[in-house]
Amino acid sequence: MAEKIMLLYSGGLDTSVICRWLAEKGDEIICFAADVGQREDWRALRKKAIRSGAKKVIVADVRERFVREFVFPAIRMEALYERRYHLGTSLARPCIAQAMIQAARAENCTVFAHGATGKGNDQVRFELAAAALAPELKVIAPWRDKSFNSLIKGRAEAIRYAEKHGIPVKATVKKPWSSDENLLHLSFEAGKLEDPGLRPPDDMFELTADPRKAPDQPEKVVVSFGQGFPVAINGSKAGPVRLLETANRLAGRHGIGRVDMVESRYIGMKNRAVYETPGGTLLMAAHRDLEGLTMDRDVMQLRDSLIPRLAALIYNGYWFSEEMRALLALVEESQRYVSGRVTLELYKGNATPVGRESPVSLYDSKVASMDDDGGAYEQGLATGFVRLHGLPLRAQARRAARAEPKR
Repeated sequence: MAEKIMLLYSGGLDTSVICRWLAEKGDEIICFAADVGQREDWRALRKKAIRSGAKKVIVADVRERFVREFVFPAIRMEALYERRYHLGTSLARPCIAQAMIQAARAENCTVFAHGATGKGNDQVRFELAAAALAPELKVIAPWRDKSFNSLIKGRAEAIRYAEKHGIPVKATVKKPWSSDENLLHLSFEAGKLEDPGLRPPDDMFELTADPRKAPDQPEKVVVSFGQGFPVAINGSKAGPVRLLETANRLAGRHGIGRVDMVESRYIGMKNRAVYETPGGTLLMAAHRDLEGLTMDRDVMQLRDSLIPRLAALIYNGYWFSEEMRALLALVEESQRYVSGRVTLELYKGNATPVGRESPVSLYDSKVASMDDDGGAYEQGLATGFVRLHGLPLRAQARRAARAEPKR
């Protein structure tokens, strides 16, 4: 029996071939694409989807939602996967899945399909999002389907299949790498980059200048926050999309935000990836610095202890889980007073905070001063504080002395 299928469609080789393969089985295919800020010819994408066998094409502009509900919350979390990856693709996938599910329900689709491979993280992210938001939807993952694999084993067969069915192909069998882009980042992997010892080619990068060739004069930038959310750059308020675009431009010209790493995929293997995240790197550096001025020490330590868990939940596809909602509630409370502005100096790959101020600062210059504080802090009180904290250490020392064998 024919199915009405919503296909997550990128316009690339894999999803175009999958679209044709599903259509040839007699299913009705509706292609869904989400605009998360990638540079894309949407008119050409629509035409290609129809030529590939789609009955209808839906393109949803989710840029605002992506930055407001996913990117900026991740900055408030200080979420970095394995302490380096800004989670650009990981944050985009639940946003895309959420919009796709809304479209699938509007079109009365009973199935959704995707072009993620059985080796990657995206299969998990898309399917876990659907499990949380639309458990009634069935899933088709052709790269895990034996009948699909018997016909198309890899890139070479996919190219030949596309050419046979008149699907425009830009890819070549020897493509040097693959990429994924959105407003937060541009990532590169596969191809030549599968050799972890190979330096990324200089001409690969698109969003950031080579730090060695970046301007010789530093540039000062002021980032303002309201309860942990970025709200202005250099005093100019803007919505989430415009603000992130501005941050990308400023940081990109100074070569900020490049990361080359080997990361741990959820599926169990190691993967080498290269990322450009200029604006996100700038905003997170400013946010972290402002927290030092405004966030309670113990609250910061609690939130920081949860960063690896928060980042892993995002990376592994659990954005819509109950655990994530609980942790987001804690983050929300932690950001209550993270308001103010930070001045950074951008210079040859670095975003260095050089000044910060806040109307809700915890910093008291009289208490912190090494000069005469006028009685704001009575230093003698520290004697008891230090002695009490030394109590367990003195007990440990006495025990060690008793336990040592007598000679």
